[in-house]
Amino acid sequence: MNRKKFLSSVLATGAVLPFSGFLNDDNKNPHLPPYLKNGDVIGITCPAGNITLEEIQPAMQEIESWGFKIRVGDTVGKKDFSFGGTDEERAKDFQQMLDDPSINAILCARGGYGSVRIIDQLDFKIFKSNPKWIIGFSDATVIHCHLNRNLGIASLHSKMCNSFPEDWTRAEPIQIETILSIKKALSGEKMEYAATPLNNGRDGIAEGILIGGNLKTIETLAGTKSDILTKGKILFVEDTGEYLYSIDRMFWNLKRTNKLDKLSALIIGGFNIKPDDPGEEFGRTLYDIVWEKVKDYSYPVCFDFPVGHQKDNYALKCGVKHRLEVKQGQINLKEI
Repeated sequence: MNRKKFLSSVLATGAVLPFSGFLNDDNKNPHLPPYLKNGDVIGITCPAGNITLEEIQPAMQEIESWGFKIRVGDTVGKKDFSFGGTDEERAKDFQQMLDDPSINAILCARGGYGSVRIIDQLDFKIFKSNPKWIIGFSDATVIHCHLNRNLGIASLHSKMCNSFPEDWTRAEPIQIETILSIKKALSGEKMEYAATPLNNGRDGIAEGILIGGNLKTIETLAGTKSDILTKGKILFVEDTGEYLYSIDRMFWNLKRTNKLDKLSALIIGGFNIKPDDPGEEFGRTLYDIVWEKVKDYSYPVCFDFPVGHQKDNYALKCGVKHRLEVKQGQINLKEI
């Protein structure tokens, strides 16, 4: 059958076409969930690793001091080995929070591993009509990427419950500042960060939708329906506990899947690198690894941005347009 006639007949009957390619390629019009106001409810759930009710108390107390209310999900306190409950329990809890109109944002309690095991079980139909901020990083990169690819709805890459200090009087200023950036982002403030990196990048100015997260997770999503489209976007990546050779392999994945060739800009966040085994030294630094992959491009590149598995992990609005300026050893990232 002629392809044009086939498509016409399918659309006429209302049949569903199989998924092919990216559903969202919107670099101009980000879809923002409503910002939070005093009295709004944040649900806490465990799509990945387990955590106890006692362990989330510091986060609950601080968030409530911001004027928000807390709804504790059924998976908090549950444990299925390393997971916060079984796959079915975690998917059900997350789904309830996606669908509940009285919940205004969803905070992932902690990272670990597990979101990829439930992402295909989640139904985003109600969420698409009534979006809300989904908050987290590390393993939550699965969710950020899935939302960006399929729905074009913004989400918040930030610290989670297990990053809140038990005693605020003893917390370092940078720890307090980065946690308060979550409140600012959820309240609708335009986010702007300046940094002085240890390593020089490539100077330039760029604008684009900000996407990214944990590099290993992004690599594992390649070729799936949660994969990201990077053309014209500002990509940020971070990781922890990986060998240099493994990081090199991940950047080769980005390059070979064409995620690097049409970027607007590249942001390298924190990388807590696992030391090489004696006699198995890789012989290249993170700086070397990145430059090898981006040397043929001209867009801005910066290193040591304050995002990742570290204390200076600021809240970033994924799926929102930003402006990045890299100039003479200085970085400025601004929401526009």
